[in-house]
Amino acid sequence: MPMDKLSIYVPQDKRQQKPIERLAKLARKRDRSVNYLVVQAILDYVDREEKSTVGRR
Repeated sequence: MPMDKLSIYVPQDKRQQKPIERLAKLARKRDRSVNYLVVQAILDYVDREEKSTVGRR
């Protein structure tokens, strides 16, 4: 069964940084959806982490 949906929880200690509001503002500014920005951020993070762990194996 493919996973194509994700729900996130913003921890209490991160809420003061207003990540949802900031994403919404950036999405409007870039004329993109919040979903697009979140998926792009996840892909960028995973790519970066995979590259940094290649040498550690």
